[in-house]
Amino acid sequence: MLTVLVTIIPLLQNKHWIIRSMDFPRVQIMLFSLALLIAIFVFLDIGKSATLVMASATALCLIWQLWWILPYTPLWFTEVKFCKEVDPEKQLSFITSNVLTPNRNAEALIRLVKKHQPDILVTLESDLWWQEQLEILESDMPYSVKCPLDNLYGIHLYSKLRLYDSEILFLIEKDVPSIHVSIELRTGDRVRAHFLHPAPPSPTENAESAERDAELIGVAQSVAKSNQPEIVAGDLNDVAWSSTTRLFRKISGLLDPRIGRGMFNTFHVKYPFFRWPMDHLFHSNHFKLCSIQRLPSIGSDHFPLFISLSFTPLDGASQKGLESDSEDRKRAEETLLES
Repeated sequence: MLTVLVTIIPLLQNKHWIIRSMDFPRVQIMLFSLALLIAIFVFLDIGKSATLVMASATALCLIWQLWWILPYTPLWFTEVKFCKEVDPEKQLSFITSNVLTPNRNAEALIRLVKKHQPDILVTLESDLWWQEQLEILESDMPYSVKCPLDNLYGIHLYSKLRLYDSEILFLIEKDVPSIHVSIELRTGDRVRAHFLHPAPPSPTENAESAERDAELIGVAQSVAKSNQPEIVAGDLNDVAWSSTTRLFRKISGLLDPRIGRGMFNTFHVKYPFFRWPMDHLFHSNHFKLCSIQRLPSIGSDHFPLFISLSFTPLDGASQKGLESDSEDRKRAEETLLES
């Protein structure tokens, strides 16, 4: 049965792109399993052994897929508390946007920035043309880190808030940069932030997910050693419910504000039935959530994502994410060695 096959494939530890791509369509597989289960009961004789086996296998597939995606629905408990009263001095807001290098609709992104007034704008796939177009924002966002590239991995950071210790690092691959920086809040507190865009496992990029996985886990280990407020954001070329992203959350200890609220699917803009949560923002328990929303299309294949947080370390201290065990830590070390 196809449903059984596509459900089992992601359980394999193999990192080939075909196998890892099966992490993505869990919602679609779940819906197909549900439709198939209904069809079995409507059109087949459930009294026959073969039909019962088919129904049982399909039901197990349905339950398994639900286990992965249910946390990203309002039916689950929230992992991050909602901030009811927002103190502007403690607020930290972001727009992250994979702009798609050939896209030339910079004005659409500029309009969104002016409308939502984020403290931080992060652009991915931004080249020198995009850098020139976004210069208009620098009057309001005077602090920046720029890495224009024409290989689909350029990255830019624009900020209203003062930046310290800015670094552009090529963590795993020599042509795939990431930005690491400390952001000074209006209160004077500093937040360490990491903006990533690892290369995806695909037939046109890396045949395996080893490089992507290693970058995520390497940053997760670094964050886990820190006592600072931490944020990791960007287009991670992985879905929120994949085993790799789940391992990232376990190792880093960071929280996902989407848990219990929704999927906030950002990719692909043109195919509504095949959309997944590919753009992420994870944070330490120093923050509570003020707002999260997917913004309108700017002509890219990704929707921009807006997230506003409140720096409330005392109120947020009780927030708990996933916890790692010895098996998770062993898998993390193996992931780094495989890169």
